[in-house]
Parts: sequence; C-alpha cells; structure tokens
Amino acid sequence: MIKSGIDQDALVTMFAEASAKQGEALRKAVSNATLQALQGRELTLDSIKKVVKSIAGAASLGAARNPASAVDVEAMLGKALAGIDSALLQAVEANRKALQQFVSTGVGLTEKPMKDALANIERMEDTFFDAVAKASKTAGPLQAPWEQALSAMKMKGSDTGAQAAQTVESLLAQAQTGLRTSRASGMRAAQAMLDSYSALVSGVLIGMSEGLQSGKSAAAPAAASPAAEPAAKRAAPRRR
Repeated sequence: MIKSGIDQDALVTMFAEASAKQGEALRKAVSNATLQALQGRELTLDSIKKVVKSIAGAASLGAARNPASAVDVEAMLGKALAGIDSALLQAVEANRKALQQFVSTGVGLTEKPMKDALANIERMEDTFFDAVAKASKTAGPLQAPWEQALSAMKMKGSDTGAQAAQTVESLLAQAQTGLRTSRASGMRAAQAMLDSYSALVSGVLIGMSEGLQSGKSAAAPAAASPAAEPAAKRAAPRRR
C-alpha cells in the first residue's frame, strides 16, 4: 500500500523481518522513504507532520509483527527516529539554500514570507517530535517503546534541531552582513560626493561670479549731457 507517497507495505515488511543487526539498514530505509515522500509535495510543516506520522505508523505495524524482544523493538524504533531525523536534516538544508538565494539578492528577513520561512525551520524539530508522539498514541503496546525512544532522542537533541538553529543563525548573520554592505556602499557614494564637493562649490561660485559681472555691465551709468545746466545758473539775474 502506498500512502502519502510512501510504500508502507515495504517498510512494514522490513521492520517485521529485521534483526537486531539490521539497525543501520532500517535507518537508511526510513530515511530514503521519508525523503522521497517529502520530495513529492510542498515542503510545509503540515506535509512534514503527515509524512512522519505515516512513517511512524508503518514502523509500528512492522515492529509489532517482529518476534524480537521489547528491548530490540525500542532499538528498532530508535533507528526509525534516526532515519526520519536524517531526512529532515536534508529538508532543513534545502530550506537554507533556498533562503540564502533570497538573502544574497538583498531580500530582508523582516519580510513576512522570509520571517515565516525562518519560523518554520525553527519549528521543524517540534513538528517531528509532535508527529511521532501522536503516532505513538495509536501504536497500542508499542506506545511505551515509542515514548522511551523519543525521550532518549529529546534528551540528546535531534540533528534536525541542531541544524535548524545553526541555519537560522547563519541566515541572520548573512542578512546583517548584507545590510552592513549596503550601508558601506551608501557611505562610499556619500564619500565620493564629499571628495568632489569643493569642485562643485567652485563651479557654483564661478556661475555666481559670472552672473554678477553681467549685472554690473547692464547697470553702467549714462554720461552727463552738456545741456543739463543747473536750473539756478539759468535763473541767475543779470547785474546792471
């Protein structure tokens, strides 16, 4: 049966027939199945939750049919968790590469789509743990082994969680560096203007001087006319 892009029958059979020595094979099978299922859909937290629950469900069915002891069952479920973790680690890396392209082109992390994407990366580990916890509640007698395996992983932390934290920190640092670079570019442009400021002022001053000279030429006084004699002289009485 293929559900959510996962060949559950193959996983069920593998867990049902696995021996204690096949732990690494189980981990790789779970990792590949999880990764293939994620590649066939949009990489949202809801998609991750559904895929993880399906994988955990298949592991539960197979482990329940395995004649191994309870300790071996817990070990097998631990390998299942490690396989899911390995696949989600690549999902985090895919997010990092996609966001890095946006950040490198100057898109700010304060933009809503970018903020949402970062928040989803930070929540990926919690989504992983929550999905497994919910799947364990329907696992019947395997609920306790699931809880023990999950508790052990939570104590040491998942690779997904560690990589997610590092990715967010790296992107924030890259965005900050880009902001400083933009500011530096603006400062360099301002400095270039300041370097030519003296020449600019000189040019303005030359223009102002030429304007003043033109104004003086237009305002030159007219020469005095010889006919313009003082009225007092014309009106002076003659002596007898």
